[in-house]
Amino acid sequence: MPSDALLQPYTLKHLTFRNRIMTTAHEPAYAEDGMPKERYRAYHVERAKAGIALTMTAGSASISKDSPPVFNNILIYKDEVVPWMRDLSDACHEHGAKVMIQLTHLGRRTRWDKGEWLPAVSPSHRREPAHRAFPKKAEDWDIERIVKDYADAAERVKAAGLDGLELEAYGHLMDQFWSPLTNALDAPYGGSLDNRLRFTFDVLRAIRQRVGDAFVVGIRYTADEIIAGGITRDEGIEISRRLKESGLVDFLNVIRGHLETDAGLTDIIPIMGMKSAPHLDFAGEIRHATDFPTFHAARIQDVATARYAIESGKVDMVGMTRAHMTDPHIVRKIIERREHEIRPCVGANYCIDRIYQGGAAFCIHNAATGRELTMPHSIAPATEKHKVVIVGAGPAGLEAARVAGERGHDVVVFEAMHAPGGQIRLTARNPRRKEMMGIIDWRMSQCEKLGVRFSFQTWADADIVKRENPDVVVIATGGVSHVDVLREGNEHLVSTWEIISGEVKPGMNVLIYDDAGDHAALQAAETIAGAGGQVEIMTRDRTFSPEVMSMNLVPYMRSLQKLNVRFTVAYTLEAVRRQGNGFVAVIGSDYVEIHKERQYDQVVVNNGTVPSDELYFELKPQSRNLGAVDYDDLIAGKPQAVDRNPNGRFSLFRIGDAVSARNTHAAIHDALRLMKDI
Repeated sequence: MPSDALLQPYTLKHLTFRNRIMTTAHEPAYAEDGMPKERYRAYHVERAKAGIALTMTAGSASISKDSPPVFNNILIYKDEVVPWMRDLSDACHEHGAKVMIQLTHLGRRTRWDKGEWLPAVSPSHRREPAHRAFPKKAEDWDIERIVKDYADAAERVKAAGLDGLELEAYGHLMDQFWSPLTNALDAPYGGSLDNRLRFTFDVLRAIRQRVGDAFVVGIRYTADEIIAGGITRDEGIEISRRLKESGLVDFLNVIRGHLETDAGLTDIIPIMGMKSAPHLDFAGEIRHATDFPTFHAARIQDVATARYAIESGKVDMVGMTRAHMTDPHIVRKIIERREHEIRPCVGANYCIDRIYQGGAAFCIHNAATGRELTMPHSIAPATEKHKVVIVGAGPAGLEAARVAGERGHDVVVFEAMHAPGGQIRLTARNPRRKEMMGIIDWRMSQCEKLGVRFSFQTWADADIVKRENPDVVVIATGGVSHVDVLREGNEHLVSTWEIISGEVKPGMNVLIYDDAGDHAALQAAETIAGAGGQVEIMTRDRTFSPEVMSMNLVPYMRSLQKLNVRFTVAYTLEAVRRQGNGFVAVIGSDYVEIHKERQYDQVVVNNGTVPSDELYFELKPQSRNLGAVDYDDLIAGKPQAVDRNPNGRFSLFRIGDAVSARNTHAAIHDALRLMKDI
C-alpha cells in the first residue's frame, strides 16, 4: 500500500522511521526493581516485531531520588539501568523499530512516603490533589542538582544505545515551573514567562552538553492547560515557538489540558463515551504555528483517525498507544490489508486505571498484553484436533471459542440468549459505554472466520452437550445477580441488573446498596436519576465504587452530580421491611452498634453475582478430570492432564463468572490461559 500516508517513512535528523505510527511514552508498570527487565522488554519487542516505527518507553523514567515513582516507573537515575535498556533497545532494533525514552522529575506529582522518604519538591507549596503531596518550595541547590540529574540520565540513555529521549512537561516538575498556578518563585525562575522557562532551558543545555547536538531530544508538553490561571493557548503557542527557536529540541509532542485531578487527567486521555482525538486539531495548530516536527496522541484508537491525522498534515507522527495495548499487530495488519481484523480499543481504560491503583497495566480484552513471556498474541495450531463444546457466549465463552478455533479444533457454542454478549450487553445499555460491545463484535467476527458454530436461544443441558460427543467441555455460563444479602427482607430487593435492563421500573426515592463497588451501581443510579428519581448510594466501604477506579469514575460523577444523587459511605444495610406503599431500610455499621431506619419506595442491591453452575455440576461426575484444574500447569502454560475418572468421557472446565464474580478481563484471561494449551 505505497500510497497509504501511515506507511510513509519519516526522517527526523539522522533517523528514518519506517512509518508514521508510534506508541507514546507510557508506563505499564512492568519494571522489576526499577529496571526494564525481560517482561518490560518482551512487551516492547512484540510491537517492534509487528512493524511499529517508534516505541517510546517509560512514562516517565525518574531522574532523581526525590522523584520516587508512584506506579513502578523505570529508575533512570541508577547506572544499572544502562545494560537493561541496551538489551531492550537492541531487541527492538533487530526488528526495525526505533526506541526512545521519556525522562522526568515528578515534582509534586508523587508522595513523600515513597522511595527514600524525601520531601516532594516544586516551585510552590501548592498541593497536588491526585497524590496529596504538599511539596517543599524549590531552592537554588535543588534546581542545580536536578539539572545535573537530567544530564546524567540523558548520558545513560545515550550509552544504552537508544535513538533519542523526550522530556515530560505536563503535570510534572518541568511545567510546574511553567504554570503560574504552580510557580510561586521569585526571579530568576519565577514571574515572567522567560523566568518560568529558564529551568527547562537550563536542563536542555545541560543535556546537550552531555549527548551532543546530533542526538534526538524532544519534549512532550502541555500547550494549553485549559484551567483558570494556568498556561493559556496563546502562551502555549509562544512556548512552542521558543522551544523550536532554541535549537535544543528536535520535535514537539503536544498535549492539551491538566492532570493533577482525575477529571483533568481524563480530559487529556479520554475514555469510552468521550470524543475521539479531541486535541488533534490543536496539535495541528501548533504544527502550523511552528512549522516544526510534531507528534501527538490522545484517544486516536482507530486507523482511520490516525490516517487522517497524517494525511491532513496535522502531525508528523501519530501515537496509538492504548490501541497497541489492545492489538500490538496494528501495523502488520495495515500492511497485509487486514485492518478489519484489528482488535479494537474500546476505551475502557482498564490499563491506565490499574496503574493509578498501583497495579500493572492490562488491556480489558487482550490478556496477552503485559504477559508476553507466558501468553501468546498469536495462537499456534494444535497438533491434535478436538471437539470442543462451549456453553455461554459472553466474553469468557467467546474468547474460549476464538482460541479453540485458532487452535484448529471443531468448536460449537451454545447460548441461552438470542445474541452473544452476556453481562456486556447490560453494560452497553448505557450510551456512554456502548463501545464495550466491540469486545463481543470482534470475537464474533473472528469466530465466524474460524468456522465456530453457534446455537443461540438454546438452553444447553447435559444431554445436549453429550450428544455432541465432546473431548472438551467449557462452561462459561456466567452468573446471576446475588440479592440474598440481608438478615430479613430479601424478597423486597431489586437487583441493579433489573434496573439497567428495564425489567423493573425505577422508583422515585431509591436506596442503592452497593456491596460490590463496580459499575453496576453507578449505571443503575444514572438510570434512576435520569428518570427523575432521588437516589442514595450506600456502601459499607470507606469509599464508594472502589472497583470503578479513577478515570472511569469521572464520567459517572459528571453525570450524577448534575442529578439528584448522594453518596453515603461506611454504613451497612441490615434489613428491609414493607411499610405502606414503601419500605423501611434498617441501617447499621461495622464500626459501632447503631440502628437507623429510613424510608424509600425502592431498595436496589448491587452485590455481584453467584455462578450459574448447575450444568457444570451435572456434568462433573462424567468428566475425566472431575472438573479439577492443575493450577501449577495452568500457570506454567502446560496442557491440562488431570485424569481422576477412568470412565470419564471428556475434560470439563469452567471459566469467568461461572467460577466466581470477577470482571471482563479476568473472564478473558481465564479463557486464553486455559485454551491456548488445549
